[in-house]
Amino acid sequence: MLRFGTDGLRGVANSELTPELALALGRAAARRMGQPGFLTGRDTRRSGGMLQAALSAGLASEGARVIDAGVIPTPGLAWLAADRSMPAAMISASHNAFPDNGIKLLSPAGTKLPDAVERAVEAELELLLAEPAGRAGIGGAPGAGVGETVRAAGAVREYAAHLAASVRIEPGFRLSVVCDCANGAASVVAPLVLAELASAGVSATVIHADPDGLNINSGCGSTHPESLADAVLEGGADLGLGVDGDADRVLAIDHRGELVDGDELLAMFALDLDSRGELAERAIAVTVMSNLGLRRALAAVGIELHETPVGDRHVADALETHGLVLGGEQSGHIVFRRHATTGDGILTGLKVIELIARRQVPLAELAAAAMTRLPQVLVTVEVSDPRRLDDAAAVWSEVAAVDEELAGAGRVLLRASGTEPAVRVMVEAETVGTAESCADRLAKAVRRELGER
Repeated sequence: MLRFGTDGLRGVANSELTPELALALGRAAARRMGQPGFLTGRDTRRSGGMLQAALSAGLASEGARVIDAGVIPTPGLAWLAADRSMPAAMISASHNAFPDNGIKLLSPAGTKLPDAVERAVEAELELLLAEPAGRAGIGGAPGAGVGETVRAAGAVREYAAHLAASVRIEPGFRLSVVCDCANGAASVVAPLVLAELASAGVSATVIHADPDGLNINSGCGSTHPESLADAVLEGGADLGLGVDGDADRVLAIDHRGELVDGDELLAMFALDLDSRGELAERAIAVTVMSNLGLRRALAAVGIELHETPVGDRHVADALETHGLVLGGEQSGHIVFRRHATTGDGILTGLKVIELIARRQVPLAELAAAAMTRLPQVLVTVEVSDPRRLDDAAAVWSEVAAVDEELAGAGRVLLRASGTEPAVRVMVEAETVGTAESCADRLAKAVRRELGER
């Protein structure tokens, strides 16, 4: 059985993540979350409608009222959940290729489920799947107790209006933007929001906004920014913004066609908020993957970093725990706590536009002034059981040796992936060559000890 990872259930649709599993999960969520109604939404994958229908059937069979928001970004569904004080279920595999899909559950506050609630839902799901054949699909609310499924009319436009109201751009500014929607959930929302900024001087060109159910994240979006860079250069644009399939992350391209990643964006936003006295606690939340250059840049001006495990749910938890307003990941998951409960790629892109407009400085200059990124090499080693990493003594011995050689002029991180059977090896160093050679050594150590999948 699929288990909850860092971002809900995720697997190959109709193979690992089946309609039967989605049906049972709907029943388990209705039973354990104790709510009379649920919002649901999906990205543009062909399997999304099938899984959403099955999940909704499970919810309704337990008496829950299901409100279908249709195709909508994950942060849009999270915003609706918080706005309506309703739990929600998003059908999406985020940045994964289209054969995959996933289901993530959100609390009535628009946040990821607390660990205890998630464990309770998972335990109930296991019980349901263990029921004898012929009973696994039987719900507990016959007759008038059966829930109904209705459409959430205008949900996408409500979310678009919220996004547009979250930024302020003075009239008279001129900026040309290319937005890559990854043929995903942003394909309707992003054009609506950018059109609202036209009166403020923002001219937008939208690409990869023609989803066909199969082309989500395919050679486009934040995971493949090359075509966005080409479009920026060919059109002479000032800025490129590329989201992923469910639009919870964004990466930027400057006017030279150069990538500006989540760490650089975080540095820019942190320094700007701090300069205006709006950075609560003079601190931000980052993950263990954040570049050493970000750490050095913020430490130099006295901004504290609260480090979390990888995953925007951990970043959001840290923001809540420490009373912070900004946090995020190198991948472009950035949370503006005053406006959102989770990473929001479109909102972050709007905040980039707002910052450029306020400073009247190109993105390239803002990023260069904010931090100097150290070379970082990331190697993914597919293994049969990444959980064995913790006890792989020979691997950790090699890690200690590399750490000693870097002597504080770099950083090493190994972790088991939360979304696939793999170990992530990350090395930062003063030169690309050093980072690559160290990462190669560590990847070989992982393969020797854990074996390749």
